[in-house]
Amino acid sequence: MSLKKISKDQPMEFEFNDKSLKAVNKAISNYPKNRQQSAVMSLLYIAQKQNDNWIPLAAMKLIAKTLNMPYIKVYEVATFYTMYNLAPVGEYFFQVCTTTPCMIRGAYKLVDVCKKKISKNESEISKDGKSSWLEVECLGACVNAPMIQINEDYFEDLDTEKLEKIIEKIRNNEKPEPGSYRGRLSSEPENNRKTLLDNKNA
Repeated sequence: MSLKKISKDQPMEFEFNDKSLKAVNKAISNYPKNRQQSAVMSLLYIAQKQNDNWIPLAAMKLIAKTLNMPYIKVYEVATFYTMYNLAPVGEYFFQVCTTTPCMIRGAYKLVDVCKKKISKNESEISKDGKSSWLEVECLGACVNAPMIQINEDYFEDLDTEKLEKIIEKIRNNEKPEPGSYRGRLSSEPENNRKTLLDNKNA
């Protein structure tokens, strides 16, 4: 996993749009007046979502001002968590989980596919401008390992062939179907359910 790269090309200003501002105010309202700085992670996510899935330094400064906290503290949070992007990413952002369960079940083979089909290095946008990828820590879907998060969707129970087909669909302007690629319902046993067989929603 490479160190986070901060974009050299930074906008001079950043402002929340009306939709984002409503989300910001709602996030802040979840905390008492003397604890509103706890909304920093939510505000970083809102800024990232508004700004094509990456957070410029100007957004961090605005968040610091909004929450009345030192800018360096916002910067520390943004640079610590892999879910925050500090440089532009592709329209389709692949986050490849390589924590132990995914690693054991072939995550690094998926990394090799990303290197071959998207870009040689992490955080580089593909030649067609559609995709980029990053190796990340646990995404919380260990039962369905190996898996990848693309934007906000989970693609689970993958192998190299299935991932290549997903990338090919994106190249052809088709939307790949999220979820398990073994046909599992949620996190049911790999060889299908053994109990509650009469309950379709179990």
